[in-house]
Amino acid sequence: MLTDEKSQIYDTSGVHWARVRLRESFDEIASLNPDLRIEQESNGEFVFMSPTGGESSSRNMEIAWQLMSWTKRFGGVCFDSSIIFCLPDGSKRSPDASWIATDRWTALSLVDRKKFPPIAPDFVIELRSESDRLATLQDKMTSYNQNGVRLGWLIDPFDKQVHVYRPGNSPDVLSNPETVSAGDMLPAFDLDLRAVWQPA
Repeated sequence: MLTDEKSQIYDTSGVHWARVRLRESFDEIASLNPDLRIEQESNGEFVFMSPTGGESSSRNMEIAWQLMSWTKRFGGVCFDSSIIFCLPDGSKRSPDASWIATDRWTALSLVDRKKFPPIAPDFVIELRSESDRLATLQDKMTSYNQNGVRLGWLIDPFDKQVHVYRPGNSPDVLSNPETVSAGDMLPAFDLDLRAVWQPA
């Protein structure tokens, strides 16, 4: 059932998103519907998200490939958009790309690593797709920081902007950069955005 009428969000194609409460647990819903793109808010509401289109998928693959290439050289563990993290506030999130330092990842039990890991990534990337409202993603990025994520990038290919989130700071907005650097978080990781702004 819908929690209220105002909780409906419409994407650019007119398809509405709904925040709902269900009797089943998140784990039950996710295991019974593996193809769903689903997250859960800290208040227990489920968020069902639209599938991405071709250009968004291509952009996300480019971002994930660059992050994986850096990780193979310098270490840590990176994840694609199919991961679900159980964050400290009870929310369950699935960033488009993310990275965790090796020592933090291996400190989790094997059981926790095989399921939905109860950990906040060190670094997350969210890529805005045509069905995403910018304000909703900005709230999500703030929530990441509040849950312990140390660096977050919100990449908006439509305005060609990167919103950089760090705990305790207002986000920095970079306009039409060719690259964006992770600084001390991931030394020498400079994401080349040219292929993101102009996907194949």
